[in-house]
Amino acid sequence: MKQVKFKITSTGFCRQLLLLAGMALFMLFSLPVWAQTDSTVQQETTEAPAVAEEEEELVSPSIEFICIQKGDKSVDLKAAVKAKVQGKMRKLYGIKTTFYLITDSAEAELGSVISDRNGIALFNVKPEQVVANKEGNLHFKAVLGEVKKMESTEEEVTVKRALLSITPVKEDSLYSVQVKLVDLSTGEETPVPETALGVFVKRSFNPMKIGEGTTDENGEASVEIPNNLPGDAKGNITLLVKLDESETYGYLEAAAVEKWGIPVSDKIEDQPRSLWSSHPPLWMLITFIILMAAVWGHYIVIVYELFRLRKEQPNTADNATNS
Repeated sequence: MKQVKFKITSTGFCRQLLLLAGMALFMLFSLPVWAQTDSTVQQETTEAPAVAEEEEELVSPSIEFICIQKGDKSVDLKAAVKAKVQGKMRKLYGIKTTFYLITDSAEAELGSVISDRNGIALFNVKPEQVVANKEGNLHFKAVLGEVKKMESTEEEVTVKRALLSITPVKEDSLYSVQVKLVDLSTGEETPVPETALGVFVKRSFNPMKIGEGTTDENGEASVEIPNNLPGDAKGNITLLVKLDESETYGYLEAAAVEKWGIPVSDKIEDQPRSLWSSHPPLWMLITFIILMAAVWGHYIVIVYELFRLRKEQPNTADNATNS
């Protein structure tokens, strides 16, 4: 028995020895491969940022640049800044936009504005700053400030100097506005005939169009105003006349405030109870409370009976055993 036990022990020892030798050989041949793999990974890790920097593309923004000649002879410069990011057009917020006035002799900086959440930078040029060139044109330029990972972009716009005016007219109970469009590029007021002008009333979001007229040979047009327009608490309404997207004059706008509207109170008042308000009628509240009490009352009774049956079940089993 001792001899057999010695053989078994020797066989197990041999197997363990062979297993250890095989593992040693495996590790010996695998070390160069691991070392090569580690060096390759390190090389790829080291080179990856360089490749990424080379392949990284700059964002190319775009500017929708317009100028709006106002009725007070000032000019609004409006730049809408957008860019295509990850396949979608996005409005750029917080981008510095600098505006310039270009004349025959120089290029003067007017000022800078930061774009709002809608990507719009709006700058007002005072009447004394508005200078036309020898041809009677207004030439403006918008330049985006330098931003990391974004290309520098600029846009220019050139329009003829013009003036759009609005004059409210009241005759008995009829309201109307007299609008006039003149060209100022020659230094004198030259009427602009056969031009369609829109009349609007200012609202909280976008102006509401209430009429349209076409100028005659004197550059004038008359548009009737409804007498049932809602106004502010004092009945004031703001009337606007606009010329949009003219190839010659660009955008023109004039405004006038008149007490022609129906006064609408701006005070917050409690409204009477109704089905469509946040304060429903009392009968509806009472009915709802009764129905909910009945439903939840049934749930409470059911839960109570379940607990009562659970407590009584062991006592019943004990009584049956004793009997």
